[in-house]
Amino acid sequence: MDGPTLPTYSGAIHPDMQKERDSASFQRDEMTLLLFDGSEALERKRYIESIIASDPHFDQTGRCTLSPAEAYDLSIKRSVRWVAIQEKYNLYQPDDGAVVGRCMNQDVGLFIHQLMFIPTIERLGTEEQKAKWLPIARQYKIIGTYAQTELGHGTNLNGLETTATYDEKAQEFVLNAPTLTAMKWWPGGLAKSCTHVILIAQLIVGGKKHGPHCFIVQVRSLETHQPLPGVTLGDIGRKSSFDAIGNGFLIVDHVRIPRLNMLMKYAEVTHDGVYNRRGNPKLTYGSMILVRTKIVEAASYEIGKAVTVATRYSVIRRQGSIDKNGPEVPILDYQTQQHKLFPGIAATYAFKFVSLRLKTLYLKNEANLQKLNFTLLPELHALASGLKALTTREATLHIETCRFACGGHGVMLQSGLPDMYNKFSAACTYEGENTVLLLQVAGYLMKTLSKAQAGETIQGLGAYLTEEPQSSWSCDQADQSLNAQLIIDAYKHRAQWLTRKAGEQLAQKMGQGLSQQQAWNKSSIDLVKASHAHTQYFIVKAFFDGVQHVEVSQDTAAILNTLSFLYAIYHIEQNSGEFIADGYMSNEQLSWLHNHYLDLLAVIRPNAVALVDAIDIRDEFLQSTLGSYDGNVYQRMYDYAKTSPRNRTEVHETYYKYIRPLLKGMIAKL
Repeated sequence: MDGPTLPTYSGAIHPDMQKERDSASFQRDEMTLLLFDGSEALERKRYIESIIASDPHFDQTGRCTLSPAEAYDLSIKRSVRWVAIQEKYNLYQPDDGAVVGRCMNQDVGLFIHQLMFIPTIERLGTEEQKAKWLPIARQYKIIGTYAQTELGHGTNLNGLETTATYDEKAQEFVLNAPTLTAMKWWPGGLAKSCTHVILIAQLIVGGKKHGPHCFIVQVRSLETHQPLPGVTLGDIGRKSSFDAIGNGFLIVDHVRIPRLNMLMKYAEVTHDGVYNRRGNPKLTYGSMILVRTKIVEAASYEIGKAVTVATRYSVIRRQGSIDKNGPEVPILDYQTQQHKLFPGIAATYAFKFVSLRLKTLYLKNEANLQKLNFTLLPELHALASGLKALTTREATLHIETCRFACGGHGVMLQSGLPDMYNKFSAACTYEGENTVLLLQVAGYLMKTLSKAQAGETIQGLGAYLTEEPQSSWSCDQADQSLNAQLIIDAYKHRAQWLTRKAGEQLAQKMGQGLSQQQAWNKSSIDLVKASHAHTQYFIVKAFFDGVQHVEVSQDTAAILNTLSFLYAIYHIEQNSGEFIADGYMSNEQLSWLHNHYLDLLAVIRPNAVALVDAIDIRDEFLQSTLGSYDGNVYQRMYDYAKTSPRNRTEVHETYYKYIRPLLKGMIAKL
């Protein structure tokens, strides 16, 4: 593989780095156990990581300098290797795939097969369909992807243009993309790898439309891998993110498939053309919620990678002095640098606690759904949607801030930070565009508010909308303001006020004669603000509650408590106008919290390296000269630079082609 490589050091830890680790007030190993939910899960993670790190097929050195062709080739090669490794070591536990994805920087060309193709059949297929398709899918006799998004439509499923028209005489569905914008666009692995897709198309039976449904469609020959008749496939082109995945386009031109290729657990078309609903379609929501739960956890991990790099670099990089005529100090000693990085460390921990809480609610909801109990579903759907939107957006901002915090070195690909930003910023769009998701949360909030105002009993997180808002923050002394319940109350009041304000705005617009859809559009900015406040209230509450109930040593509990306050106060300051606009908080009270925030930065400072170490990311997967565990930043940077392809010769070919003629006055010959 051509390109720069990151050397592995087995020497001593840089003394500045060791000094930082020695200054920590808590035991890192205890914190790591907490973050990974106990020794069993942590040992499993490390076991899988050791397998991947020791296998040369998964070597990621130079990954940022690969050509598109090399990156794609490796993503497929590693996917196939993973199938063998999975079978050899029996790595089939639910979270094993997520660990592998993180180890391989999500550059796994065939992962959609396991992430979406197989699970969709498991959830939406009848027993007969599962018996037919799952064995060959699990044995990789076929390779699938999930084709929903079209060139002209994404989140709006009802707007999808691809059709599946039932031909009763032939007992087949005729699949067709009638317009340019109807072609499927984006499915991972579709371009050159997959043999089958789960196609989302508008079902038409007897001339009547029944909305989007799922169909299993073979798109390539199992012998030659050529596209089948009526199928046009290709790659959608270069992307700033996930460029190695092989995202593709698909056009179906009157392609026929058997009737039983429609996934029929919850809806069927009989042989004589009768459409029937079966069961409750709400049961299908669980998989979508699970994916968003995993994205929240991924947001924690991705911020963790970035703050690991930037924090470790910031204790090695020295610049300027704080005392007159004093020595140069690590840039992490500067309060401004702490302000850039420590909120990201806090967010890493906050989102980990939130993902655990969300996972608990997901499992509770799954048990309820099996009993046809849907009471938790609206709240959980709104919560998962809001958390996906907020955590991905916040993670993207923190990663970019970490890049800025590393100065010019942060721009270099060898830092790893540009790749982290490019990779995870896509999460703001996939699995639901963030603004659209926040408007879905707003729909839940407006329904809940309406019920609350009608005197109905509200259960769960939305119950705060039935409470009478307090007129002011019940804190009148600075030394009492660092109180978890008081801060939670402030977040609750903000969510109450913004939700009611959005509801009033909506009602006012409709009172002016606008339709509900028009009024919704005219109120959408306020609705998004309300959704943001509602979701952030949950994050802050879950973080505080989680920290207060963990069973850890006093020292570990203390630093977790510090992180929870820092996270909450940071976001109050970032959104201060929303806390004081209705008079609930005063500028003086905000100043009290600001002073606490500055004190919290100082408490975290000696613990910063230990906090990022506890996130437990191996050098092989971090792939950063700036953020390696040993702290030998400058030697690593120099060694990396020496392996650059441009340094293979002392005199570059461009000298002979262009520079020499320039120096010799021979420009006219160029």
